[in-house]
Amino acid sequence: MPAPTIYYIRHGETDWNASGRLQGAQDVALNGRGIEQAIHVGAVLEDLFARDGRDAPSFAFVASPLGRARRTMELVRRTLRLPPDDYAVDERLREIGYGQWEGATLVEAQARDPDLFERRFVDKWTVAAPDGESYAEVQTRVSAWYTQVRLDTVAVAHGGTARALMVALGFESPQSAADLIIEQGAVYVFGRTGLSKYS
Repeated sequence: MPAPTIYYIRHGETDWNASGRLQGAQDVALNGRGIEQAIHVGAVLEDLFARDGRDAPSFAFVASPLGRARRTMELVRRTLRLPPDDYAVDERLREIGYGQWEGATLVEAQARDPDLFERRFVDKWTVAAPDGESYAEVQTRVSAWYTQVRLDTVAVAHGGTARALMVALGFESPQSAADLIIEQGAVYVFGRTGLSKYS
């Protein structure tokens, strides 16, 4: 059975994104720009489906349980003229946990825990924030999610889970993925022949 194609969307912008604050498990709402990005990405998806001769209802739809991802998914589905709340939620797609650093900027996190911050700067994939998760741990749970995917799927989640999926599927190394910018308002297609981005 061929591997499923994942149309992956990072949630739209929040005020914490705009101010450079680490969100992690915090439930921060989309801002006005984030709402616009979600509607835009729905239109991008519609164009991709038309190009590929696919109907939106033929896909599975799944989101992270965090509100910013769920709101993005609902706006995407509305743009696709689908019932906005008819999608699955999977805990394994939640954002990387930043523990005690959640709500802080990188500068503030460095001031609080300079030694740990330096170790994480050198090895971001395996070193976690205080009481947080490492990317390696996120990779484990995202891999577990992916192995159970059976249909081509639209997934709305986070930058951290996107990086973990890229490594899990062999599109990036831990070193290259750790600092990769995952754009908002874009669709990342994890396909049978590679990884593509559309915006």
